[in-house]
Amino acid sequence: MTETDPVSSLISVLSLASTEARTTEDIFTGLSQPMPFGRVYGGQVLAQAVVAASRTVEDERPIHSMHGYFLRPGDSARGITFSVDRLRDGRSFSARRTQAYQEGVPIFSMIASFQTEDAGLDHSEPAPDVPGPEDVPDLETGGLHPMTMRSFGDLPVEVKHVPGSLYRDEPVAPDPRQTVWLRTRRGLPDDRLLHRAALAYLSDMTIQESILRAHGLTWTTPGLSVASLDHAMWWHRAARVDEWLLYVQESPTARGGRGLATGRIYTRDGALVASVAQEVMVRVPGGSE
Repeated sequence: MTETDPVSSLISVLSLASTEARTTEDIFTGLSQPMPFGRVYGGQVLAQAVVAASRTVEDERPIHSMHGYFLRPGDSARGITFSVDRLRDGRSFSARRTQAYQEGVPIFSMIASFQTEDAGLDHSEPAPDVPGPEDVPDLETGGLHPMTMRSFGDLPVEVKHVPGSLYRDEPVAPDPRQTVWLRTRRGLPDDRLLHRAALAYLSDMTIQESILRAHGLTWTTPGLSVASLDHAMWWHRAARVDEWLLYVQESPTARGGRGLATGRIYTRDGALVASVAQEVMVRVPGGSE
């Protein structure tokens, strides 16, 4: 992996190696991306689990949904082992259970479903009317701490917040909604699985922020502690992740130190690509429930 091309790093991380070591499960191994605080980025292990499970299913059955739990923080200095249990292969659907391990201890658990491309009912919620990515400043454009700017510069994904990011010290008006433009920093190969896995990778980016916005919080709030608990995702339509995608996010509720965030991902021309839901632990010193 190189520091100069974070997209090559992403492709390398998603290129899992298969092993001959197996019992009733398929075994894969993968690298981890270096992270500033030493913890594996949740979107990385999500995407790798998607790749591992998909490698045990026919190409004609792409993944359409996953439900996963983050069990322990992973160490970004270590690789990850993935075991895939082939739960079911039916006429149209397949199901897989994937566990991610470090040092023999599970850090993530996922069940995913796959389906052949079938005809059926077709409708979707329209995308909101928001400024395009060309009219929204980059995160790296001024006002950020140098370390924060470097962290975002090392990401394989460009991120543009329509209402402004939560990485500055300025207060924000309480609002449980936000929209974000995302895409990889350069083109990806024409590989359907790679794009679906990369979509899972970016689906974990910024979705927690609708919870923070609901309470006027930012990432610079003293004592703020946030950790993803679980993640669900549904792929509706094919899309390229190296083209701009609009991530529409909102938080319907927070209580008991947990907040729920939901999201819808659209293409530039308004096609609904995926839906996402995530519950996170959110703690603020002196915060009320």
